[in-house]
Amino acid sequence: MHTDLVAALDIGGTKIAGALVDGHGKILVRAQRPTPSQDDGDTVMRAVEEVLAELTASPSWSRASALGIGSAGPVDASAGTVSPVNVPGWRDYPLVERVRAAAGDLPVELIGDGVAITAAEHWQGAARGHANALCMVVSTGVGGGLVLNGQLHPGPTGNAGHIGHISVDLDGDACPCGSRGCVERIASGPNIARRAVEGGWRPGSDGDTSAAAVAAAARAGDPVAVASFERAAQALAAGIAATATLVEIDIAVIGGGVGKAGDVLFTPLRKALSDYATLSFVRRLTVTPAQMGTDAGLVGAAAAALARQANNATAAGV
Repeated sequence: MHTDLVAALDIGGTKIAGALVDGHGKILVRAQRPTPSQDDGDTVMRAVEEVLAELTASPSWSRASALGIGSAGPVDASAGTVSPVNVPGWRDYPLVERVRAAAGDLPVELIGDGVAITAAEHWQGAARGHANALCMVVSTGVGGGLVLNGQLHPGPTGNAGHIGHISVDLDGDACPCGSRGCVERIASGPNIARRAVEGGWRPGSDGDTSAAAVAAAARAGDPVAVASFERAAQALAAGIAATATLVEIDIAVIGGGVGKAGDVLFTPLRKALSDYATLSFVRRLTVTPAQMGTDAGLVGAAAAALARQANNATAAGV
C-alpha cells in the first residue's frame, strides 16, 4: 500500500468525522461535527464542508493525494450518490461531486460505511491476514463488508456485504428497508432493546432502555434480557452462515456498540453458528470481536482511497 497521505470522511447519522491518514493507518489530523440528520440536504452538506475546512486548514493537507468516504447507505459509488436511511434529506445526493468541489478536486473514493469498517479491519485489525472475511458493524443498524481473495470487495455500487438486510425470518417484522425479518430488524441495538421491553424487561432507576442497559441486565442474569440477546445472536448466526456458504469466508468480525456486549452476545452467537454453519467447508468459521474501535470508519475510508491509488498505478504500469 502506498505511503501517501490521504483524507478520509466517515459520515453517519450521528456524526461526520474527518481525518488525514498516512499510509500506515495513523491518523495525523482529525475534525468532527454532529450530523444534522433531520435537516435538509444542504444543511447536512454544510457540516461536511466544515469538517473539510478544518482538514484543508492543516499544513499537512498539501500532502493529501486522494480522499476516501465511508458513508451510511445505501450508497451508489458508480453514480457518486448517497441515500442514507437515517439522513432523509439525502436521497440520491451527489456527495462525491460536492466533496470533490470542497476538497480542491482531489480524487474521491466512495464506499458504504460497513465496507469502510471491513477495509480497516482487514488492513490493521482482526481480519488482518485473512483472505476471505466478513466484517460487520452491529449498532443502530447492521452493516457489513466482504474481503474475497485478499481484496476488499465493495461491489459495483459500494454496498456488497450488507448483511443487515438479509432476511432470516420469512414471516418476521417489517423492516424499514421494505423487506421482512431482516438481520437488522432483530439484531440491531434498538431492536434488541425493543424486544426486551416488549418481553417485560424494565430499566433501572436511570430509565436507560438502550441495548447497553439490556446487556448489563443480561450479564446480571435477567432472563428476558438474556433471551433478547440470544435472539439477536441467532439472527446474526443465520446471516453469517448464509454468507459463509455463498462465498466461503473463514472469519466473521463483529464491531459496533452491540459488539461491545462481549460474552452476552458472543457466547450464544458461537453456539447458534454451530447450528447454522453445518456444511463441511464452513464448520471452521470463526467469529471474533473487531479491534479498530471508533476510528474504523476513517481508517477504512483511507484504506479504500489508498487501494484505489495503488490499483490505478498498477493499471498505468507505474
